[in-house]
Amino acid sequence: MIKKLLLTSVCALIGCISYSFAQQKVKIDSLPKFQENIFINTDTISVPLIYENPLLMGQNYIYKLRLDSIVKTVPLPYNEYVQQYIDIYAKRKDLFGKMMGLSNYYFPIFDKALKDFNIPQEIKYLTIVESQMNPHAISRVGATGIWQFMFGTGKAYGLKMDNFVDERKDPIQASYAAAQYFRDAYEELGDWLLAIAAYNCGKGAVTRAMAKAESRDFWEIRQFLPKETRNYVPAFIAAVYVMNYSGKHQITPQTCSLFLKTDTVQTNHFVSLAELAKALNVDETALFALNPSYKKKIVNGTDEEPKRIIIPKLRDIDYAGVYDALYNADLDVNMRVVQASTDDVRDLRKSRIRQAVTHHAAIIHQVSAGQSLNTVANKYGVEVQDLRVWNGLKSKTIVPGQRLKIFAKNVNRLKAPVSFLSYTVKPGDTLSEIAEKFNGATVQSIKRDNRLSKAGLHAGMILRISKG
Repeated sequence: MIKKLLLTSVCALIGCISYSFAQQKVKIDSLPKFQENIFINTDTISVPLIYENPLLMGQNYIYKLRLDSIVKTVPLPYNEYVQQYIDIYAKRKDLFGKMMGLSNYYFPIFDKALKDFNIPQEIKYLTIVESQMNPHAISRVGATGIWQFMFGTGKAYGLKMDNFVDERKDPIQASYAAAQYFRDAYEELGDWLLAIAAYNCGKGAVTRAMAKAESRDFWEIRQFLPKETRNYVPAFIAAVYVMNYSGKHQITPQTCSLFLKTDTVQTNHFVSLAELAKALNVDETALFALNPSYKKKIVNGTDEEPKRIIIPKLRDIDYAGVYDALYNADLDVNMRVVQASTDDVRDLRKSRIRQAVTHHAAIIHQVSAGQSLNTVANKYGVEVQDLRVWNGLKSKTIVPGQRLKIFAKNVNRLKAPVSFLSYTVKPGDTLSEIAEKFNGATVQSIKRDNRLSKAGLHAGMILRISKG
């Protein structure tokens, strides 16, 4: 009896030890299996270790499938940056409802301009990120219009800005300018996501980021781009998604306040939009909305430069009254056209610095081997910071052969050639940035004068720049 009791106790003890060991083994062995689970993020370097809801992961996978289903020419990759903007935009139901309504009017305009330059139609969704399709949008640094052109870039791509008109606000003209920009950007960069990034921060900034990252992939160079541009491409991809899958997020299209059916009239007279609205029997604000580029609500058409007026297509029109408004109106207005000066906040800041040195003559110093900005500044008795401002230098690095402008007293200015100026291309330069440096120069005129079939440049190339 005692032997049986002792045997039973030993067996029970062995069983407990085995069970305890088995539990411990399960806990140890389960960890690697648990980490291999696809729902667990094991990347503790870039993202903290978190436990995600499998249902949420399933929804994210659906987003990826949806993006893949609408890809045409521009890549629409899915990642955590894109997801964050999808989450933001999907909550802005009123905003995207308005965007869907406005798209009925604006998207056909964008599509035609983009198609004429063989640019992917998806690029039109950038106008949502840029301006929410508002032709009167103005950024804190002066970018203006639906496509948010800076003064210099708009001018470089042929947009006119004077006391009567700002074509950056003209949906048609600005769309063609944007299409040309994307054509040039894609020719230079060879990737649509990089071209989109360049639209935000400039082609030069993108090429410099590419050099630093030693890559042509947006997601690899992203860390070297300006902060705003890093999020610009994910925001674009999210906007494309939400506009195409609005119904999945309970976003309802709103009625567009613009006339969707319109006609175009060319005029070589000065026309009051308010008087034309009366003749058409429509609210003048509706006609202003169709013609947002005219600053004074007056169309300044001439024989040399006829101007376009967009009018609603109506059934019952007082043609005699419309004719009088277009051709017989006697407007009490000064018809002199004055070219606009820059509204770029950065240019205005630079101009104040330039005004301080206009009474000095500019000389050109060619950097010799071993020279630094300090030695050059000491040689001419100027400040290093002045040298950087005068020459647009973003760092203190200079290289032998580089030419620096120096403003010093009692030095004769170098005379420019009679009809052309010469410009030596620097690393990272782009045609649009070069055109902005010279009055009257445009991307097209530089390409024409230098017989460039594409927008590609290389450092050291000497360009002829037409004066005015």
